Amino acid sequence: MSEQTPDVSVFDSIDPALKVVTAETEIAAPAEAVFELIADPHRQPEWDGNDNLGSAVDGQRVRGTGTSFITTLTKGVDRENHIVDFAEGRRIAWKPSEVGGEPFGQKWVWEIEAAGQGTCRVRHTYDWTELRDPQRLPRAQSTTESNLVASLDRLKALAES
Repeated sequence: MSEQTPDVSVFDSIDPALKVVTAETEIAAPAEAVFELIADPHRQPEWDGNDNLGSAVDGQRVRGTGTSFITTLTKGVDRENHIVDFAEGRRIAWKPSEVGGEPFGQKWVWEIEAAGQGTCRVRHTYDWTELRDPQRLPRAQSTTESNLVASLDRLKALAES
């Protein structure tokens, strides 16, 4: 019996510009404090604008590339998030996968830069240019700028409180 390869031609027909969604905002809080909320997976469900994250065990604070953290989705499924880019206090990016598996192809990126006295600019990007699983396509396409803005708005409210 031969394995069937999923039809990935659908991915090639999608404009690459539609596969990267970005939103940004200014937050009246120090960049270090905002970064801490993002780099601590235990805090992520508090600001997740996709309403997709249920929980994460405390003590998984991200410290560098090549590491990972586990989150539990609202539907009860665990995801391992592989850190693919990291600069303490400035940038963090991860790619989700099944626990112990290879990343699906989506990447979540957070960039934080100081913008003056106690404020920072935060840019959030969802990039699914490497996604090749047709079953994940509808979810990828449904993650829009409004989802990212919802996360930024919640992060802002949390950081400024």
